[in-house]
Amino acid sequence: VQLQASGGGLVQAGGSLRLSCTASGYTFSSDIMGWFRQAPGKERQFVAGIDWSDGSPIYADSVQGRLTISRDNAKNVAYLQMSSLKPEDTAVYYCAAHKNGWRWVRVSSKYTYWGQGTQVTVSS
Repeated sequence: VQLQASGGGLVQAGGSLRLSCTASGYTFSSDIMGWFRQAPGKERQFVAGIDWSDGSPIYADSVQGRLTISRDNAKNVAYLQMSSLKPEDTAVYYCAAHKNGWRWVRVSSKYTYWGQGTQVTVSS
């Protein structure tokens, strides 16, 4: 199983990006899908998660109201719509998935599958 994150790039502060996460050889069903990010010199942190079965989202406080996680069952794709971006959002963004239950949505060590990451750079 390989996850592929894409859609990153360079954007000015206040701008928007949409990240996508696709899977090769895997169909999401009862998964918990998460987006994490890692800035240089910092630990990987939880950004947003979604329960694939019913679409319920959850967000880190730092991105609440600016980022929206969603999924498209028919296309087997998860999205992270990023708006009102700030320089502090600059990081490599990773998508990940597991079937260990919703209570572990924020815990990176519980995720089974990871994408390779996509760079998001927000200039001031």
